[in-house]
Amino acid sequence: MADDPDGGMLSWDESVFKNEHVFEIDYVPETFKHREGQTQSLTYALRPAVRGSRPLNVMVRGPPGTGKTTAIQKLFDEVGAQTSEVRTIRVNCQVNATRYSVFSRLFEGTFDYEPPSSGISFKKLFGQIAEKLVEEDRVLIVALDDVNYLFYENEASDTLYSLLRAHEEYPGAKIGVIVVSSDPALDVIDELDSRVQSVFRPEDVYFPVYDQPEIVDILAERVERGFHDGVIGRDTLEYVAELTADSGDLRVGIDLLRRAGLNAEMRASRTVEREDVEEAYEKSKYINLSRSLSGLTDTERMLLEVIADHDGDQAGEVYETFHDRTDLGYTRYSEIVNKLDQLGLIDADYADVDGRGRSRSLTLSYEKDAVLERLE
Repeated sequence: MADDPDGGMLSWDESVFKNEHVFEIDYVPETFKHREGQTQSLTYALRPAVRGSRPLNVMVRGPPGTGKTTAIQKLFDEVGAQTSEVRTIRVNCQVNATRYSVFSRLFEGTFDYEPPSSGISFKKLFGQIAEKLVEEDRVLIVALDDVNYLFYENEASDTLYSLLRAHEEYPGAKIGVIVVSSDPALDVIDELDSRVQSVFRPEDVYFPVYDQPEIVDILAERVERGFHDGVIGRDTLEYVAELTADSGDLRVGIDLLRRAGLNAEMRASRTVEREDVEEAYEKSKYINLSRSLSGLTDTERMLLEVIADHDGDQAGEVYETFHDRTDLGYTRYSEIVNKLDQLGLIDADYADVDGRGRSRSLTLSYEKDAVLERLE
C-alpha cells in the first residue's frame, strides 16, 4: 500500500497539515466571526483615542475561549494601522500578576527595552512612562488581559488606581483601560476598592460561549487554512464541534484538530478519523487545566499535590502535611487555597463537622491522575 502514491498512507516527507500554525492557541485568525456586536462596542469605546482624546474604559467579560483576546488584538492592529498617535499595549496578567510587573510591561511597550533589572522604584517606573506619554502627546490604551489574576493576588485595585489617576499627577497623560476577565465567578467592580470604583465606570462588553453552529463555522475555516483538502470529513468535524460545545471553550476544539491531525500522521494516514479525535480529546479536554497549572509557583504546585493526595480531607489536615513540607504558616496557606479555588482547580466547600463547627473540605475539580500527571 505504501508504494501507491495516491493511497491513504503518508510518506516520510508528507503531512496532513498545510499550515500547522493555524491550530496554535495564539494564532490570530484573518476573519473573526460571530463577534460583530462586541467588536462594534469596543471600536466605539476606543474611537476618542484616534481623535487624540482619552478613550472610554471597558470591561470585557466572558468564559475562556470566547474570542476576547482575539477581539482586542484585532482592534489594536486596526488602531495601529490608522494612527501612530495611539500606543496600545496588551498585558497578560497571568504572567504579570503584580502592579509592578504590569508597569514593567508598560515601560517595555513605551521604550522598547526592559526597565533596569537592578530594579527602580514603582514611582520612578510610572513617572517615566507618564512623562514619555505627555512628551509625545500620545494616548495610551492598556488591555489587562486575564485581569482576574491580579485579583487573585490582591493587586487589581492598586494597578487600576495608578492607571486611572495618572492624569492627576501628570497633567496631559491620557490613558484608557480595558480589563478582560475570564472568570465568570468574579464580580470585577464589586471586588475593587471604593476609591477605584469612584473613578472606574467602564462600558460592559460580554462575550458568551459560542453555540455549536458557530463552532462548526469557525473550525471549518481553520480546517480550510490548516489542513490539506479532504483531510477531515464533515462528520468528523461535527464531532469535534460537539466535544468543543460540551467544553464551552473554542480553544479545546482548535487544540483537538491539531492533536487529531498529529494522531493521523502517527498512523501514516492521509485523513483524520473519529478515532484520532477520540484519542486527542483525552488530552485536549485538559487544556484549561494545563493553562492554569502553567502559571502556578512551586509552592502553589506543591499544595495542589498535597490536596490531590488528601482529596476530600479537611483544610486543617491538609495544612499539617503542607506545613511539614514547606514550613509556611496558616495565613499563607489560606491565601493559596483561596487562589486555587478561584482558579477552578479545587473546590473549597464549608461543611459542618461533628463537634468541630464549620470546616472547609478541599477536593480537586479535575480527575486526580490528570492533575498529578500534569504537575510532574
